[in-house]
Amino acid sequence: YSFPRLDPDGERLAWTTWDHPRMPWDGTELHVADVGDDGSLSGERVVMGGPEESVFQPGWSPDGRLHAVSDRTGWWNLYELDAAGEEEPRNRTPEDAEFGVPQWSFGSATYAFLDDGRVAVLRNSDGEWSLCLLDEDDELREAGLPYSAYPHARIATDGEALAFVAGGPETPATVARLTAGDDEPTSLQQSFSLDLDEEMVAEPEHVDVPTRDGETTHAYYYPPTNADERAPEGEDPPLVTMVHGGPTSQTLPVADLAIQFFTTRGFAVADVNYRGSTGYGRAYRDALQGEWGVLDTADVVDTAEYLAETGRANPDRLAITGGSAGGYAVLCALAFHDTFDAGASHYGVADLEALATGTHKFESRYLDGLVGPLPEARETYEERSPAFHAEEIDAPLLLLQGGEDRVVPQEQAEDMVDALVATETPYAYALFPEERHGFRTAEASRRALELELAFYGRTFGFEPADEIPEIGLHEGQRSVQRVE
Repeated sequence: YSFPRLDPDGERLAWTTWDHPRMPWDGTELHVADVGDDGSLSGERVVMGGPEESVFQPGWSPDGRLHAVSDRTGWWNLYELDAAGEEEPRNRTPEDAEFGVPQWSFGSATYAFLDDGRVAVLRNSDGEWSLCLLDEDDELREAGLPYSAYPHARIATDGEALAFVAGGPETPATVARLTAGDDEPTSLQQSFSLDLDEEMVAEPEHVDVPTRDGETTHAYYYPPTNADERAPEGEDPPLVTMVHGGPTSQTLPVADLAIQFFTTRGFAVADVNYRGSTGYGRAYRDALQGEWGVLDTADVVDTAEYLAETGRANPDRLAITGGSAGGYAVLCALAFHDTFDAGASHYGVADLEALATGTHKFESRYLDGLVGPLPEARETYEERSPAFHAEEIDAPLLLLQGGEDRVVPQEQAEDMVDALVATETPYAYALFPEERHGFRTAEASRRALELELAFYGRTFGFEPADEIPEIGLHEGQRSVQRVE
């Protein structure tokens, strides 16, 4: 259940539901019921949604009209509905663009009602976000704000002023306010300070990458950027290919310290929105159904090879990095492909069945769609689990793991270590005993980046200019580097 929303008079309640094995971005139902004086519900009806339609963020306009976002056209568009469920919903934003997001957490909001009858909406087209205003005649106009992304999908209003989270390549995620009559938004709080001169900040290029099966995947390419240093003449840069988690998440062109950490040190970075990612329509998102570990990994490999072929990366210095589902792609890329010369897996999934049987309730049936139901698909789970194919890994591998991780427990990383020891594959294993799934503290994030840079230095044969901790590569012996 999610999104319980009372109408302005407190007489009707709307909410969404979904059932395993579906996730809320797969199939959702929008319910409406009448609310009695004693708080009881009656006359419950489903007014939108179903097994193959995702409904997001129901809400009531100030005059009591029910709205919700649905992907029934293949794109998350905003609809006005009949609360009685007797009339067809009306699409107010009939575009090949996304006005919703996958419901990984509660409280996301991509639209908000203003007192003057307009609706402020967040619009995602071809991976680029904008804040727009939808008038009562359903005319959509961009607000013209100086942001290229709206991370976390958070927008709210008191009827006149808007508050939202926004950012861009040079602007970290920022809580901002736009008041009626103002030409520019007011920045209230930034998530961090980007203490870099403009000429030190890498500007992303949105790249459409042709895939091996004749389709297209998407990535942001960040070139090496450092006003004080130059690469040797005629030498293409090493590439760090970043793989986001989820896998239904979306990487956005927002100031990212990890990206700038590498681009200021001579690396190019490719941040990939492989098939399965949000932002490119339902068909693109659904392409990963039954193909997790195969299609997403192929898209990441194709991206790195394409950038090398087009002269934007050194084909002999290709690295891949990612966390959680992104870490799984790292392990799959090294086990099942030969493109990458090094990989860094941050709390990555190594054993799919262990993930499926040991994760929390929300994701407990997620892999039914991405891989297949258990026990029928057990053979597929083993085929796609890098822990069972470590003998195929010959590129150096860095494993970074939190000791308190309950999503991808420490045992998964240590099983990979045991397999790498048996095959005498070069590896490094760094354990952060106090960290959970996703390193949360600034110190852990910094140390992880430093260890990753040191690892690439060892692998690619250069000495980092930074004063950073050393890291050892091990073959045929078990070793762990504890990061307290």
